[in-house]
Amino acid sequence: MPVVFQHRGFRSFFFSNEGNPREPVHIHVEGDGGEAKLWIRPDVHVASEKGYDRKTLAELIWIVRKERALIERKWRERFS
Repeated sequence: MPVVFQHRGFRSFFFSNEGNPREPVHIHVEGDGGEAKLWIRPDVHVASEKGYDRKTLAELIWIVRKERALIERKWRERFS
């Protein structure tokens, strides 16, 4: 699971195998007792989550929006 970045104790990563056929660009986040999967496009939104309250999800969406270019670049490097 390649870690893309960390933020305030949250680890954001890709799985080594992101489906066949591969799913669109997304990021997995774990930390603080929860986990989530966030789609990157057309706008960042939660695909699934477990264990996070609305405030934490809003923070995760904010940081993923901020790091979207990094996530997309790392995705291309990993899966192209």
